[in-house]
Amino acid sequence: MSISDIICVTNRHVFAREEDFLARLAAIAAHQPRAIMLREKDLPEEAYETLAQKVLHLCKEAGVPGIVHGFPDVARRQGAAGVHLPLPRLRRLAPAERSSLASFMELGTSCHSVADAQEAVRLGCTYIFAGHIFATSCKPGLLPRGLDFLQAVTAAVPLPVYAIGGLTPARVPLVRAAGAKGACAMGSLMQGSLWL
Repeated sequence: MSISDIICVTNRHVFAREEDFLARLAAIAAHQPRAIMLREKDLPEEAYETLAQKVLHLCKEAGVPGIVHGFPDVARRQGAAGVHLPLPRLRRLAPAERSSLASFMELGTSCHSVADAQEAVRLGCTYIFAGHIFATSCKPGLLPRGLDFLQAVTAAVPLPVYAIGGLTPARVPLVRAAGAKGACAMGSLMQGSLWL
């Protein structure tokens, strides 16, 4: 299957060595996903930027948009295609800070309600993640929001919506039928068959 509408969300912790992590991302990038998002929330900014420089380089080499998670200044310095910020942080930005994000080709956030998605539109986002849709080990003990939730979000906003949470190749047609532009994959893409 094509992964052209899949956003790869990284998780370096499933690899013993950074070299293996980068090799996996290079292999994913070669298959032309919609984007690769470097989501390594435990890293402080300096360490994140060191890793982002390498990841964004391989994205550029493959012609795949690289999205920085949580660090707009890193995204600017490293020439990222986009930045993804948590919605609470995005809504706290001063108007001048928010308008400076318009320089990015992509600005996204994660939404957990229709109201969140509508707010993301008002805040200038170009895409949103909606989830979690299916049960996932990333959210143990939390009930998934399901396909009805996803359909409500996609009907409420004009932005491309990417489903996140428990996505597998077999579930992509389900989220597309609910109106999603595509899906996000972390664990199932960081390991295994590259969805091919």
